[in-house]
Amino acid sequence: MFHYFLPNQFVKRVLDITPSELKEKGIKGIITDLDNTLVEWDRPCATPELTEWFEKMKQEGIKVMIVSNNNKRRVQSFAEPLGIPFIFEARKPLTRAFQKALATMQLRKEEVVVIGDQLLTDVFGGNRLGLNTILVVPVAQTDGLWTRFNRKIERKILNMMRKKGMVYWEE
Repeated sequence: MFHYFLPNQFVKRVLDITPSELKEKGIKGIITDLDNTLVEWDRPCATPELTEWFEKMKQEGIKVMIVSNNNKRRVQSFAEPLGIPFIFEARKPLTRAFQKALATMQLRKEEVVVIGDQLLTDVFGGNRLGLNTILVVPVAQTDGLWTRFNRKIERKILNMMRKKGMVYWEE
């Protein structure tokens, strides 16, 4: 059961993920979470570094789509100025939004990676569908109510996985 919560990769921040690294693995598309993965949950728009990261992905032919549990207003106001397609109110870890993203990008499961900051939504949802997953350290130290609840459960899962020797990174 723990394998559903185990990401394929762990990185400190999304900016550490390079197009060349993804292409080596046959990745042609990214499904990324928004809040606390790309920017702080209360930051309205992308940082210049993040905008440059999106541009590099685009230049290298890697499609990016934002899949967020947040509301339309939040996700649209972030994604539209960048020209990035998005799905809001995704209800992750349910797989329907991930399937819709795959169809929109016209890519196969093995060609896509899910990037997110939460085991219970991003990693679990991506793994359930058989997608590659990358866990990132949350960019903010504060969370909304539901996310705080999820983080408590995540810490317990991580501790159990550490005891079983499944976790090979340090946060």
